[in-house]
Amino acid sequence: HHQEIRPQAWTFGGIRGSFDNAQLQRGLKVYAEVCSRCHGLKRIAFRNLVEKGGPELPEAAVKSLAATYQVDAAPDDEGKVKKRPALLSDYFPSPYKNEQEARSAQNGALPPDLSLVARARGVESTAPFYMFPVNLVKDVVTGYQEAGADYIYSFITGYKDPPADMKMADFMNYNTAFPGGQTAMPNPFAGGDGLVKYDDDTPATVDNYAKDVTAFLSWAADPRLEERKRLGLLVMLYLVVTAGLLGAAKRRIWSGTPH
Repeated sequence: HHQEIRPQAWTFGGIRGSFDNAQLQRGLKVYAEVCSRCHGLKRIAFRNLVEKGGPELPEAAVKSLAATYQVDAAPDDEGKVKKRPALLSDYFPSPYKNEQEARSAQNGALPPDLSLVARARGVESTAPFYMFPVNLVKDVVTGYQEAGADYIYSFITGYKDPPADMKMADFMNYNTAFPGGQTAMPNPFAGGDGLVKYDDDTPATVDNYAKDVTAFLSWAADPRLEERKRLGLLVMLYLVVTAGLLGAAKRRIWSGTPH
C-alpha cells in the first residue's frame, strides 16, 4: 500500500505564516461536535481559546463552551470526587475515564489524544535517496513544517472502498493515507456534507471540515507558532546586521595592514 498524501496551502505555512482565526473557530466547532466524542485534547486549556494567536473567541463564549464539559471537582470531606462544569482554567477532558474504557468502546483500539497529533504525524518521503539533500534544503528555505497537517487532512479525506484484492481485518477501515491502508478509526464524516453547521458563510463540506479541524489541531500542537516565527525573523535580521557590522569592522581594522 502506497500512502497518498495531498499537500495543501495552509495560511500558517512558510516563514511568515499565521493562523486564520475564523478557520480556527470553525475547526474548534468541528472538533467539539465530531472529534471530541472519541479524542481528548488534554494539553489545551479553555482559556487558550481566548488568547491571541488562537481562535481568539470572546471570553463569555468560551465560558459557555467550557460549561458544557464535566471535569472532576476537588475531593469533598469524605474523599469523594464529584463532577462539575469546566472553567476557563480547566483543560479539555478526555471522553473516557481511562484507557480500558476507551479500548472497550472502540473494539480494542485506543483513540489518541489530539493535542500534539499535528507534530507527531509526518509524511514519509518516497523520493530517491539522492534527492534527500535537495528536498532538505527546499524545506529549510521554504520553512516547511506542515507535514503533520498534510497528513491529517489526507487521512480525514482518505476513506475509500478497499481495493478488490485487499483483505480487510475485522473492525478495520480502508484509508489511503494510513500506513498499511487499514485503520481502526471509522470515517468521522461518513454522514457527508452538512454534518456540522458553520456559523459563517463557509460551505459545510467534508473538505472544509477536514481543512478547518486540521488547522485547529495544528494550532493546538503549536499555540505559539506566530510568536515563534516573529522571533525567528527578528533573530535572522539580527544575525544579518551583526554579520554586516563585523565585516565592516574587520575591513576597517585590517585595511591598512599589508598581507
